[in-house]
Amino acid sequence: MDTEISVEVVYALAASAWRVSLRLPAGSTLGQALDASGFAGRFPDYPQHALAAGVYGQACSVDRVLQEGDRVEIYRPLTFDPMVSRRRRAEHRKAFMTKRLSRI
Repeated sequence: MDTEISVEVVYALAASAWRVSLRLPAGSTLGQALDASGFAGRFPDYPQHALAAGVYGQACSVDRVLQEGDRVEIYRPLTFDPMVSRRRRAEHRKAFMTKRLSRI
């Protein structure tokens, strides 16, 4: 049985991606991988209290036990409210709609 696992921690920025490959003891958690990656020191402006992370696109808690080959993803905080953005798009479409849609 392996006593270590290989995982990758990634953080996608607008123009690039930060990536770190790690060897951690088997049974390590997502939180331990984040600590070992040095993310907090590399990105001190990231709001650590609002840290959102997951594995392969699925958000999960820092207590999740990682498996061999997992990719830990750190998600950027939202800069806008999705509902407000959706409402604005709908209003914009409504304001510039020139032809009524037929309901068949």
